[in-house]
Amino acid sequence: MKWGLILGMSTLVGLIILYEWPKLKPLPKKDKVSFFMLVFMGWFLSMFDLPNIPGPTSMIESLFKPFSKMLE
Repeated sequence: MKWGLILGMSTLVGLIILYEWPKLKPLPKKDKVSFFMLVFMGWFLSMFDLPNIPGPTSMIESLFKPFSKMLE
């Protein structure tokens, strides 16, 4: 795991929260929860190496490859 990535993204998320908190203070609780959920989901997804993860087509190919001989 890349500790620099985790530390950098956590720092950026913290700065975003600190910057946005004064604007969120007067808003209702629903808005605050949705903001934190969106920020957390973005932080969580940034931890993955998404460009190098195989897509859904490679999963489907690996599932149906044994059946290709039967279908020909």
